[in-house]
Amino acid sequence: MHLWNRVAVVGVPGVGKTSLCRAASRALGYHYVNYGELMLGITQNRKLAANLEDMLQLNPQLQYKIWKSAALQVKNVKNMLFDLHGIDLVKEGYIISLPFEILPPDIIIVIESSYDDLLNRRASDLVKNRVVERYNKIKEHESFLKYSMASIAAFLGSNITFIKNDDFKSGLDDLKDVLKR
Repeated sequence: MHLWNRVAVVGVPGVGKTSLCRAASRALGYHYVNYGELMLGITQNRKLAANLEDMLQLNPQLQYKIWKSAALQVKNVKNMLFDLHGIDLVKEGYIISLPFEILPPDIIIVIESSYDDLLNRRASDLVKNRVVERYNKIKEHESFLKYSMASIAAFLGSNITFIKNDDFKSGLDDLKDVLKR
């Protein structure tokens, strides 16, 4: 039996969420959902965008419809750990990408890492076309993420915690500890 029915693991792109979530889900038996991949699948099926970068260029209203469709697809999944950014930076500004109205998490886990680690992960990611951002822009994104997730947690009465992903092993151990509490 899992303590948390719905776990939202959020963080800026390249922080290591996906690697941590996949490993923790396998180790602890959570149903893993990569929310970006779920949304991208919907987008591709509807022939709206070919990749994640194109999807994030769609207008926010259309992104919201895709976001909502994805949430409705997994609404009834139990013991779910879902991996997503929490907020996304689009040309109009930041938008909340945690579908808390449809999938209210029991706990929100914010993954953080140093700027250097983040840049190294983005540079070594051969699957995604990662943008290299300046320090100030990443710090701004992280700040908006923290404020947004804290507000959502307060609104829902959810738990929130922060995990530093300085290296994979300690980040994974910390994530598993939170998931087992």
